Amino acid sequence: MLTIGLTGGIGSGKSTVSARLAERGAVVIDADKIAREVVEPGTAGLAAVVARFGSTVLGPEGALDRPALGRLVFGDEGARGDLEGLLHPLIRDRTRELLADAGREAIVVHDVPLLVEKHMGADYHLVVVVGADEGTRHARLVRDRGMSDADAWARIRAQASDEERRAAADVWLPNEGSVEEFLAAVDRLWDERLVPYEDNLRAGLRRTREPVITLHEPDPTWPQQAARILARIGHAVGERAVTLDHIGSTSVPGLVAKDVIDLQLGVASLEDADEATFVQALTAAGYPRVGHVAQDNPKAADGEPQVWPKRFHGNSDPAVAVHLHVREVDSPGWRWALLFRDWLIDDAAARSDYEDAKRQIEAKGLSMEQYAQDKEPWFDEAHERVEAWAQRTGWRPVRRREGAT
Repeated sequence: MLTIGLTGGIGSGKSTVSARLAERGAVVIDADKIAREVVEPGTAGLAAVVARFGSTVLGPEGALDRPALGRLVFGDEGARGDLEGLLHPLIRDRTRELLADAGREAIVVHDVPLLVEKHMGADYHLVVVVGADEGTRHARLVRDRGMSDADAWARIRAQASDEERRAAADVWLPNEGSVEEFLAAVDRLWDERLVPYEDNLRAGLRRTREPVITLHEPDPTWPQQAARILARIGHAVGERAVTLDHIGSTSVPGLVAKDVIDLQLGVASLEDADEATFVQALTAAGYPRVGHVAQDNPKAADGEPQVWPKRFHGNSDPAVAVHLHVREVDSPGWRWALLFRDWLIDDAAARSDYEDAKRQIEAKGLSMEQYAQDKEPWFDEAHERVEAWAQRTGWRPVRRREGAT
């Protein structure tokens, strides 16, 4: 099952996306619809709301008067918290029922207006955000929903900002043009990303990799991509993830890189990483084990072990390449990945040298595996410089869980 979190600011056009994906075959779970269901007349949810807020929230026929309830809780953080405490468990349980009914091969779209505000991104394989600027959304609310100018702005400003939504978005669907253009973008998303992703996920397969590596100019979104993915990985394996870090070239500002997000998951022992539940959790999250990769090339000095074991996972999303390196915390390989990253961040000359080496190897038109092997001599030559920098600066590895929520 592939799970998609769908969100967007009020007036963005999220319902249009939800309807189109349902037409294409997605199972849509509408959080707002469930929120209405759990407070229908005769439900325990409605009884609890009346007990907390009084009978003034009921209409003449005994149904919930939503505008009346909204006036009580809008702008009152304590009242809103009480309402959420009453209804969220009911909404969560109903959502789980619908997920269980969807089926193993489903693409489930969970339509959640406050997904960003509630920091729910790690719950899904992907987050899709429908985007439209505030002015466009304000005009739609006034024109299509009959809101006053002030009420429309109040609703918009009460939600997450566009900057916050972009940081949470794996997919940003702009809705500023024609309806036809917008629906065509939704169809492309379905055909080119969601369906292939679900196919890979169900089969436990890694995405198809590009036959020849290509270096890219620095992408300012790489750190945000890494943070979202690390949050999902941490969510999948829980406390077995002792550390979670963005490593590799995409973690170094200003450095050209393959468009591959390298991540390091630190575990207490590789025995933990070999447990069936650990492997299954990562595979279900979209990060299947690549069994033939079981060690790093050691950067060995006297007295260091000549084998640097690890485990390696790829990813199933066809649109993003992820290399997940699983290493024991404090092992030589775990330490070197962090040290090499921090050295490059600090040393401009080192970045320049490394970029020159990468460009020379790129020109050979190599596969990913060949490219990685061709860089090893440069790593070996740089090892003494890296360690000298660590000695000079007093560098020590930091245990942290990047992206953890």
